[in-house]
Amino acid sequence: MQDISPRPAPDPGVDPATLKPNIRLFGSVDEAMLAKVLDGISALPTDEPLVMDLTTMGGDADIGRRIALEVRIVQDSGRPAYFLGKSSVFSAGVTIMGAFPASSRFLDRDCVLLIHERRIEKQIAFSGPLRSNLQMAHEFIAQLESGIALQEVGFRELIRGTNLSMEELRSRVSTTNWYVPAAEALELGLVAGLF
Repeated sequence: MQDISPRPAPDPGVDPATLKPNIRLFGSVDEAMLAKVLDGISALPTDEPLVMDLTTMGGDADIGRRIALEVRIVQDSGRPAYFLGKSSVFSAGVTIMGAFPASSRFLDRDCVLLIHERRIEKQIAFSGPLRSNLQMAHEFIAQLESGIALQEVGFRELIRGTNLSMEELRSRVSTTNWYVPAAEALELGLVAGLF
């Protein structure tokens, strides 16, 4: 499991309007986005904070986790990191946002977050000996349990330092997608400010 220990806190009085993005991301959270993040971090001067600008309708949850890991590595080196969400930050984009401290997350006033549980689409056909079918069932249950455990880590990271409890988050996403307008995200403490 990934570490969700506290990260270095950014300056509390930061005005998001003064932040100049050095990594701009738009589109699906996929391998191309990951490559852009890795290239951007490699090119980042060591004395500069990471300022990530993101607009996404979502994408691959595991790629989102990998990008979040890269953000945490930058912060663990002692550098501050800031998140600027624009227009829409859906699904895997929220996973990326969660890697930034709540005090360094900002959204444009019209931005909407989409938070939901991990999704799976899979059909299982049982056929043949009972024991082999039971093994397939156990493997599928293990896959579900692993996904839930990863989801819980991401949710804890997202709500750390906010006004949102894990119980409230779970109740909001247990049966449906949760679309969170920027003003509500600010009220919940999911972000530090709007621009």
